[in-house]
Amino acid sequence: MKKLVIAPLFGLLYLSYNTTDRPEHELHAMMDYNFTKYIEWPNLNDQFTIGVLGNSKVFQTLEHWYHGRLRGGKKFEVVEYKSVDDALSCHILYYGGSSKDEFRQIKEKVKDKPTLLITNRSGFGREGSSINFKTVAGNLKFEINQKATEAAKLRVSNQLTALAIVL
Repeated sequence: MKKLVIAPLFGLLYLSYNTTDRPEHELHAMMDYNFTKYIEWPNLNDQFTIGVLGNSKVFQTLEHWYHGRLRGGKKFEVVEYKSVDDALSCHILYYGGSSKDEFRQIKEKVKDKPTLLITNRSGFGREGSSINFKTVAGNLKFEINQKATEAAKLRVSNQLTALAIVL
């Protein structure tokens, strides 16, 4: 059993540090998918939706690699949103934009919903994103905002928290 937990964890650890072999959008897509292994959502049905707003490359990579894939009895659906108003109900929302106003609108839209909000901009982690990618000394890391994940009623495993910069 330990091998089953440790192997994916080392994969995520590798991804969280090694940014030289793959483009950033591929790393973000892989990590977005891998986060699903270490986070529990309440009341899941047969479909698991990953939404992307503001980064077509991340969307295209997620769609190509994971759309329609089954994991744990759940079928993955990947959706690209064109506006904040379109981002209705998804389990993960990756926001690749840089507008603070748009980010605040998104936060308000997913407030009190079990949505993991993932961003890639300095300061968005502290402002309420559940997970925020961050480059530190040339390495890709991620921040976890525990208040945001708790407000979304998401349970984050200790293994994932141990790899993160906890806010």
